[in-house]
Amino acid sequence: MKYDMNTIEATIERASDGTYTVYCQKEIFSGAGETIEAAKADMKRQMDFYKQTAIEEGFRYPSFLDEEFDIHYSVDAASLMKYYVTSGIFSLAGLEKVTGINQKQLWSYLNGTKPRKAQQERIERGFRALNNDLNAIFA
Repeated sequence: MKYDMNTIEATIERASDGTYTVYCQKEIFSGAGETIEAAKADMKRQMDFYKQTAIEEGFRYPSFLDEEFDIHYSVDAASLMKYYVTSGIFSLAGLEKVTGINQKQLWSYLNGTKPRKAQQERIERGFRALNNDLNAIFA
């Protein structure tokens, strides 16, 4: 994927305590929260605070903070599944239909077992197919 100069890349992960963290891959900013949205908002607040402090104290800060920028988020499959299951959007039965992976195995991924690469790819393909279906509906 190619992004313009004003796109920041960030990663979202679920922490062992069930909260979410988000951090920039090439910048110093990060955030945390009970939900993905809260973690994103926390990181944005940190960016705003850093810029404001830099202005007040007279030190340099990343120039992208003066411009409009987008943040491209990536999230690992287990964190994404956990988020959708705990928020009530998906059930394990629904995820089984999306991914083709049985519910017992999905449950273990939601509770700490790291999927093998092949399983990770199945999960990603399932979510991409779901995304394509939704995009076709709303196109």
